[in-house]
Amino acid sequence: MERKLAAILAADVVAYSALMEADEGGTFERLRASRKELFQPEISKHHGRIFKLMGDGLLAEFGSAVDAVECAVTLQRGMVERNASVPESERFEVRLGINLGEVIVEGDDRYGEGVNVAARLQQLADPGGVCVSEKVSKEVEKKLAFEFEPMGGQRVKNIAEPIYCYRVNLQSVRASSAGRPVSLELPDRAAVAVLPFANMSSDPEQEFFAEGLAEDLITDLAKVPGLLVIARNSSFVYKGRSVDVRSIARDLGVRYVVEGSVQKAAARVRINAQLIDARENTHIWADRFDGELADVFALQDEVVGKIVGALSGSFPSACSLPRQRTSNFEAYELLVRGRSLVTQSQEANKTARPLLERAIQLDPGFAEAHAWLAMSHLLGWMFWGEPEEYRSLGRAEAERAVSLDPGNAGAHSILGYVLQFDFRADEAAAEFATALRIDPNHADTWIFLGESKAHLGNAVEGIECIQNAFRLDPYPPGRCYWLRGYVEYAARRYEDAVDTLRHETTYRTGSRRILAAALAQLGRIEEAKEEARQFLAANPHFSARQWASTQPFRRDADRQHFVDGYLMAGLPE
Repeated sequence: MERKLAAILAADVVAYSALMEADEGGTFERLRASRKELFQPEISKHHGRIFKLMGDGLLAEFGSAVDAVECAVTLQRGMVERNASVPESERFEVRLGINLGEVIVEGDDRYGEGVNVAARLQQLADPGGVCVSEKVSKEVEKKLAFEFEPMGGQRVKNIAEPIYCYRVNLQSVRASSAGRPVSLELPDRAAVAVLPFANMSSDPEQEFFAEGLAEDLITDLAKVPGLLVIARNSSFVYKGRSVDVRSIARDLGVRYVVEGSVQKAAARVRINAQLIDARENTHIWADRFDGELADVFALQDEVVGKIVGALSGSFPSACSLPRQRTSNFEAYELLVRGRSLVTQSQEANKTARPLLERAIQLDPGFAEAHAWLAMSHLLGWMFWGEPEEYRSLGRAEAERAVSLDPGNAGAHSILGYVLQFDFRADEAAAEFATALRIDPNHADTWIFLGESKAHLGNAVEGIECIQNAFRLDPYPPGRCYWLRGYVEYAARRYEDAVDTLRHETTYRTGSRRILAAALAQLGRIEEAKEEARQFLAANPHFSARQWASTQPFRRDADRQHFVDGYLMAGLPE
């Protein structure tokens, strides 16, 4: 049997039998309209696929738990809007449940416990609500702004063990990230967040284009001297949310917010954008940009220039910087699709590679596509157990990107990270310095630099770098928590490391070995051994000595510090 990991969404209409009894024809038509106008487009927009339709419900598959939860919240809000426009007698509500687990693949259908649990979670949801499994909650809690309220262990039909589940609070945005290490007070310099742009096109498939435009604006603004710009991971948690802009600004620690929309039709594109001073709750600037699709990059540059000009009173010396771009629009579209997948999951990362490779085929000089392909290879090697050759592939792509565009901060950052594991610390440090000179808001570089500092024996300085990263990206991906815990352990801040690694979104993966070592150093040997046991179940060939031989520590004592923790926890030498 073929198996795969998937996020499964189960939907069911509340009191369907009673609705059909009262008005069979009308209920059927309203359900069919909702399915066609809301459920199918939104599920497709969030990269999902309906694989089973029932009379009163459906089952859908997603490659990402984040996409599944975002879609579920959007669906429930869409149902509220639809119900508001019809008489009370014609309204209906749905329950949604989401599980993350292995499913059996048979053609276009999916079976197994991963599907069964999702169906049971749906039954536990409130009318108009969303219920998710513990796995889903842990996977998305630091990536999305929704609050997850524990419902405890629930016993359900035909499932032997209790299901630990959570209710998604559709009304509340999480005020802070668990374990966030830095204050989000407004800085002296201008701080800006670019929210995901709304897709106003009739084709939901163009959602990626709207997201790509906002992401490019983040990249461009981040290079402007004098600006603090929030990273994509954090500003995009508000996608699909109707949240007061002042709340968003407080949550991210910024004064200014950019929001807008994109409408793409045939060979034309329209961009609406506005800049808001959230502290004063006033619009500083708003404008509309119309042009040929082939000129979209010029339109992006114009938007950036207008934003910088509107903020010139806050930092009069600021100016927008030129950026190397591709002239091949198909290559650009492939890049936008690919880069959105690279950091989501192992499966999504592998899906991204042929898209990025095709972009490079269309435009071999497209530096950004080379840089993101380098990131794909690097993350596969770092976090998802891909062989050593992927590190070499990552280095080659990063070197190519740097040679094509010396102004690409991401390429320098990736190259620096690879070089440090080639035991070329000075060259790595030079690449990190170059990346931050180009883009001081590059959160990934600050994370990589923090780990590098730990390898060089300056773990306390490394923690300061990590704090800079979390200031720029308050809701980072799970790998950032993993590396933060690693640096905290190196600095002998074991309690902090335990707190970080117990909350991070990659808990129950490779980070267990660092958690086990930290617990052992605190004398909590039984807890440490349990974490080590579970780590070895997933990594049976791990050896502390072999691991140590691959780590670029400058001082043997720092390398031995990790080995000692692993051995105390019971990991094999």
